Amino acid sequence: MATTEHISFCRICMGSCGMIVTLGDDGRMAGIRADREDPQTLGFACFKGLRAVEAHNHPERILHPLKKMPDGCFARIGIEQALDEIAARLRTIIDETGPLSVAGYKGGGAFFTASAVMALNDWLRAIGSPKCYSSVTIDQSAKIVAAGRLGIWQAGKIPPHRADLMMLVGTNPVVSVNPPFDTRNPVKRMKAARERGMKLIVVDPRRSETAGFADLLIQPLPGEDATLIAGILNVVLAEGWHDAGFCAAHVEGLDELRAALAPFTPVYVSARADVPADQVVTAARMFALESRTGIAGSSTGPDMGPHSNLAEHLLETLNIVCGRMQRAGDRVDNPGMVLPRYPRRAQVMPAPRWWDQGPKSRIGGYGSMNDEMMTGVMADEILEPGEDRVRALIVHGGNPASSVPDQRHVVDALRRLDLLVCIEPTMGSTARLADYVLPPFMQYERPDLPIWPYEYMLYPDAPYFRYTPPVAAPPEGAELVHDALVFWGLAKRLSVQLTYLGEPLPMDEAPSVDDLLAIVTRHVPGGIEALKAAPRGLVDETAEQFVEPAEPGWEGRFTVIPPDVREEIAAVLAEDFADGARRHRLAVRRLREVFNSVGRDLPTTRKRVPYNRAFVNPDDLAEIGAADGDEIEIESDRGAIMAVAEADPTLRRRVVSIAHGFGGLPDEAGNEGYYRQGVSANLLLDAGRREAINAMPQMTGIHISLRKVRQLQRVNA
Repeated sequence: MATTEHISFCRICMGSCGMIVTLGDDGRMAGIRADREDPQTLGFACFKGLRAVEAHNHPERILHPLKKMPDGCFARIGIEQALDEIAARLRTIIDETGPLSVAGYKGGGAFFTASAVMALNDWLRAIGSPKCYSSVTIDQSAKIVAAGRLGIWQAGKIPPHRADLMMLVGTNPVVSVNPPFDTRNPVKRMKAARERGMKLIVVDPRRSETAGFADLLIQPLPGEDATLIAGILNVVLAEGWHDAGFCAAHVEGLDELRAALAPFTPVYVSARADVPADQVVTAARMFALESRTGIAGSSTGPDMGPHSNLAEHLLETLNIVCGRMQRAGDRVDNPGMVLPRYPRRAQVMPAPRWWDQGPKSRIGGYGSMNDEMMTGVMADEILEPGEDRVRALIVHGGNPASSVPDQRHVVDALRRLDLLVCIEPTMGSTARLADYVLPPFMQYERPDLPIWPYEYMLYPDAPYFRYTPPVAAPPEGAELVHDALVFWGLAKRLSVQLTYLGEPLPMDEAPSVDDLLAIVTRHVPGGIEALKAAPRGLVDETAEQFVEPAEPGWEGRFTVIPPDVREEIAAVLAEDFADGARRHRLAVRRLREVFNSVGRDLPTTRKRVPYNRAFVNPDDLAEIGAADGDEIEIESDRGAIMAVAEADPTLRRRVVSIAHGFGGLPDEAGNEGYYRQGVSANLLLDAGRREAINAMPQMTGIHISLRKVRQLQRVNA
């Protein structure tokens, strides 16, 4: 069989790894490998990205729109008929109870489709509903809260490639590609950073792959990130190791913060977080005294735990009081290509507190952030009777039945909808509940860009961007749809004008995906055509920019201890942290083989990870009379699950680490179901335990108990 090779890049995570795709003479994917000539990812590709051939050619891939029939089975339906019927049902709901009865949820499949990343938001705005939910507000929305309460340094923080030290809290970028560390070939770039002398502090209950590079590893109990960071900040301020000049010019409330954090002594932190007291002092000294350009950052660890907003606030406050910001005269390494450029000034934009303006949820009065409402109350917005109850939900590239905490509660809500539509290439847990499933083109079958709203995080050291044409043909006879055109088609049928990134679209003829990407890239010098002419991407050599001084008379300051933060600090101190009946704690786990629930059903992945094991320290297993391979029960105040134990000596004691994204629907639980597809850790989580402001459910640091079930017969059921 004749083959051809094509340059492209992966779009299942923020890494955007350069790839070489091999096609057969039928135009279908026949092979894939990392592009060793890629200037950004330097020949790296992960296990998940290298499974793309299996994903595109999977025999269970959905190739035609499906409609659920009265008997619960799905039947093939044409795309135009499907859109006609969906629009008719939406029109009935809107006419009966108004546009606020319609909502949408988007996950990774939406965010990593550049032409459609904001399509759901734009469509909902067109019909008059603000109810857009996404995986962002059950992931790391604490970062948005922190910026909203602290204020924003317009010139940005010191970028990671200039840092002489990094403190990484609850993140493992070597396995789970994620800022704050460089997302482009993180192993090679970590080695290079260490070779140039960068010091590394890792905070993680596990001696993770990233921790293997660390100068200092701190292993607190999950859920005590706010306690630990408060202790480090307390030492910095008490010892006078902060940047006094920067704080005098730009920080409000430093003395009040110092007083509020005084109880977080190294001894108190040691007793509560179960870490050596001297490590608290060592971390403070390394970060504040021995470093000049070090920065601290986190990922899902602290942002999914209790007091997540406070933990993120204190972590960014550590950067602020140590002055780890770009100053006037510093070079702005990436002033932007897709995102519009703006003056970078050495000044603080006062705390915007976005959630105080705009629409509020019926449940809890939560506001919105980044044009989204809070996913933590999405199920309640469906279940709670009354005016503006959500009756219709369009799920774009997501799997809330698997990913949103408190699975029984969420699935109950999804089953009570009058209309559930999924844009999804596989029959995941949410799609199985849907009334209609619309299959999109997969990543190598569509024109695309990297995840452009996060441009500065993707390419921190240069104004770089890229485009890929569609390189692979879809399966013969498939009837697929481009994600954004679903929303255009529904807008046309509902007789509303769809505005795309601020530009009205013609509603008489559907735009092409390249038409939409041309709008996305309107700020790129030369536009989309310049990107098309550079298969491995384009650097704008004319984009030199430097940080400007503050505007004359500018008075904006960081607010390091607003009233709600003061209350949250007091609440932490008021807690009884003594061991109760549930002395273990649940921790989030990322696996090399899967990205949340994406790719879990691929043959090679299932062979390696047929179900999600519960990782436990060997001494903890011995304490309950269990060993590696035994079945154990994990119980929280909300529920219980069974999982196979795997002894993990890299994990500190009193912690159970299990991956999210596994399992089917709740009524498929039990041992037999576990060995087919694993178990949802969300069955242990309580949707009612959520943060103020962003309704973030507590997903890690949950108090749990363990017991052995029985010796596993080593034959998969």
